Amino acid sequence: MNKKKTLKKLSQLKIGESGTIDSFTDKEMSLKLLEMGCTPGETVTLDRIAPMGDPIAIKVSGYLLSLRKEEASTVIVSILNNN
Repeated sequence: MNKKKTLKKLSQLKIGESGTIDSFTDKEMSLKLLEMGCTPGETVTLDRIAPMGDPIAIKVSGYLLSLRKEEASTVIVSILNNN
């Protein structure tokens, strides 16, 4: 069983899909997200998407967090696939 690490932007997850925060692409936004519990190594799950596609709600650190898609696109998550 070979495990391959797949990287995606948080904004690209589908409802119910989970990933582990790997890194951030925007330093200023990362500080805001770190304060809200989005730390590297933390598991996040896409919980819901607003009817017009923005904002999205993620489960992180035991609570729901609403983010604009633009903010979520600065978070890189790793998804483990069993291939």
